[in-house]
Amino acid sequence: MELVQIAQHADDLTRAAAFYSQLLESEPTGLFDPPGLLFFDLDGVRLLLDRNAPSSLVYLHVENVHETIERLGPGVEVLSHPHVIFTHEDDTLGPAGHEEWQAFIRDSEGNTVGLVAFQPR
Repeated sequence: MELVQIAQHADDLTRAAAFYSQLLESEPTGLFDPPGLLFFDLDGVRLLLDRNAPSSLVYLHVENVHETIERLGPGVEVLSHPHVIFTHEDDTLGPAGHEEWQAFIRDSEGNTVGLVAFQPR
């Protein structure tokens, strides 16, 4: 079994497209309005921004949590600043010998988004 799609609530698809295009550094792969659906490709998994979807907590892998927040600029609301949550001794939950950094931001639609980076110790 594999993950195919994640849905996230979005009231304003134009605003959500701008925010996620900047965050993901890629353009949407599809817009269907009506009924109000916006898609991005996350390495083969569809991210669906949908007016009728509930809010979800989505964690996105980024190369560097600090740099991603800086790139989003001063307008992004940081809910939890970058911090190490775990050091991976083996490959069970992440690459061995790496620290897992996380930060949480609020997207343009009021959803919380987790940013995750694995940095060598």
